[in-house]
Amino acid sequence: MAEEPKLKKRIVFMGTPDFAAVILRYILEWGGCEVVGVYTQPDRPGGRGHKLRQSPVKEAALEWKLPVYQPLNFKDEADIEELRALDADFLVVAAYGLILPQAVLDCAKVMPINVHASLLPKYRGAAPIQRCIENGDAATGITIMKMEAGLDTGPMLLQQALGIAWDDHAGKIHDELAAMGGPLVRETIERYQDGTLTLFPQDDERATYAPKLSKEDGLIDWNRPAADIHNQIRAMHPWPGAYFFWKKDDQREPVRLNVYPGQVSEKPVGDNTPGTLTEEEDGKLGIACMDKIYLVEEIKPAGKKAIDARSFICGYMG
Repeated sequence: MAEEPKLKKRIVFMGTPDFAAVILRYILEWGGCEVVGVYTQPDRPGGRGHKLRQSPVKEAALEWKLPVYQPLNFKDEADIEELRALDADFLVVAAYGLILPQAVLDCAKVMPINVHASLLPKYRGAAPIQRCIENGDAATGITIMKMEAGLDTGPMLLQQALGIAWDDHAGKIHDELAAMGGPLVRETIERYQDGTLTLFPQDDERATYAPKLSKEDGLIDWNRPAADIHNQIRAMHPWPGAYFFWKKDDQREPVRLNVYPGQVSEKPVGDNTPGTLTEEEDGKLGIACMDKIYLVEEIKPAGKKAIDARSFICGYMG
C-alpha cells in the first residue's frame, strides 16, 4: 500500500531585516511548507528624506503575494487573535526585533522556532555576530531553538558551526549565516515530520549575552592592543562602523574618520603615541596602537566618500 503524502505544514514567518529575508526566500523557494502569513516590524522613516521604508522581509513577502501583518506589538488582544486565526503549525522567527509574549508563542500548534545567529548558549541577545567577532572568537554558527518567553533560553533543536577567519568582518559572516538559516529551518521541519527531531536543553551556566549595538560601540581607543582593535573594526563593519577623531596641529576641529578593516603590522610603534597616523609601505595608512601599527588601505572622512589611504595621506596629511 502506497504511503500517503504528508500534508504541508502551515508556517507563519516573523522577521524584519535582510538576515530574515534571506531565510524567508529560501523557505518559499523550497516549497515544502505553506507560508500562510508574514509578520514584520512597521514601516519606519529612513534615509535623507525620512520616507517610510518597508522592511526587507515585507518586500519579499509582497513579491510572493503573501499577507503581511505589522502590529506595533502584541499588547492588543485583537492582534493575537488575528495570528491565532492563521492556524499555524510553526512560527518561524528570525530577527523579528520584538520579544514575543507567551500568548503569541502559544499560537503555534506544533511549536515556535527561532533562527539565532550564534552557537547557543553563547551570545544570547540582539547582536551575536558582532559581539562574537569583537571578542575574537574563531567560530560562530546558527542555532534553531524552540522559543520560550525568556531571551533565547529555549531548548535547542539543531546547530551548525561556521569558522571565522582572522580577516572576516561582520557583514561577511552575516551573509554566510543567513544562507545557513533556511536549510536548517527546512531540516527542522522535515525531522519533525519524520519523528526524529530532538530537543536539547541549554546549559544556562555557559550562557553569555550579546547586547544591542549602538554607534558609540564603533569609537576606537588606540590605547589598546592592535589585535583587539582589529576585532572591533571587523565587528563594526559595515554598521555602525569603526571611527575615531583626528586633527592636525593647525586644525581647530578634529575630523571624524571611519576606518575599514585592515591588518596588524609586525612593525612596532616605536616613538609614536597611540592614535598617531603614519605613512607606511605600499601607500597604506598606519595608525599607532598600544603595541603595533594598524594598517588600512581605505578611510572615510566624515561627510565625504571613502578614499584610498594614499589619497588621504596626500590630501589630509601633506
